[in-house]
Amino acid sequence: MANVMAPRDMYGIVLAKLGEKNEKIFVVDGDLNPATKTCIFKEKFPDRFLNAGICEQNMTGVAAGLARAGMIPVMSTFACFAPGRCYDQIRQSIAYSNLNVKVISTHPGLAVGMDGAIHQSLDDIALMRELPNFIVLTPSDEVETKKAIIKAIEHDGPVYIRVGRKECPILFKEEWDFEIGKAYTLKEGNDITLMAQGSMVAIAYEAAEFLEKEGISVRVIDVPSIKPIDVDAIVKAAKETKGILVAEDHFAIGGLFSAVCEVTSSNFPCIVKGIGVNDTFGESGTPDDLYKKYGLTAENIIEKARNILGK
Repeated sequence: MANVMAPRDMYGIVLAKLGEKNEKIFVVDGDLNPATKTCIFKEKFPDRFLNAGICEQNMTGVAAGLARAGMIPVMSTFACFAPGRCYDQIRQSIAYSNLNVKVISTHPGLAVGMDGAIHQSLDDIALMRELPNFIVLTPSDEVETKKAIIKAIEHDGPVYIRVGRKECPILFKEEWDFEIGKAYTLKEGNDITLMAQGSMVAIAYEAAEFLEKEGISVRVIDVPSIKPIDVDAIVKAAKETKGILVAEDHFAIGGLFSAVCEVTSSNFPCIVKGIGVNDTFGESGTPDDLYKKYGLTAENIIEKARNILGK
């Protein structure tokens, strides 16, 4: 797995390419287009790009209006600002009316690093997955990001995509086909299942490789579709392994861990443990230092997996 490109960079590239094929795509950005990489679309299609400024609530209303006019609006800013600053407008103007708006946020979680607690969105998945009509996607690498954005544009209805900021290992081949509502098994195993989303997928895979050296058979599942979630894959893991450990750069409450617990409790109860940020805000620091402090590491995954297995 080689480091190649940050998911946000791929987002900018694929969005511009889609703009060449589909003249209905219209991008609205919250004064952050160099960071969200929608600047690539802006350069190619200035007549289909609007900088809404630091007015996220208004940006949401503009996107909703564009959707009603038959366009496919893509609204982008940091995850702390959408949904964070304009949740009410997303709920009332987009979700309630089931409008064809794509909310694509970058810079989520502790991976924002030095920007500190107020910019570290650790609740966006919880906010968005509870909204009726919204699909929620959290791709893990550049290939999955590309495929997820393509599928989101093709889908008729509101979609939220959480796009990572920093470079990450490539986990998928270009010919692989992404499907909304599906989870993907990266490694088969029978002792324990590691499930993760976004930036934590590669870290979970790293932990699995170490555990394999100890003779522990580990299943690694990437869950890019938080809503709808792949019930079959989760139930299968619950039945075939001794427990599930979920890892995510998000609050432990309301994200993927909560979603997996909802599925298992209703279909096949099993041991489910979670690694996330536990009921506290982050702080300023490098992403690696913050991941270490808050336990979002391969070492912590290894320790928790051993505990589940009684080792």
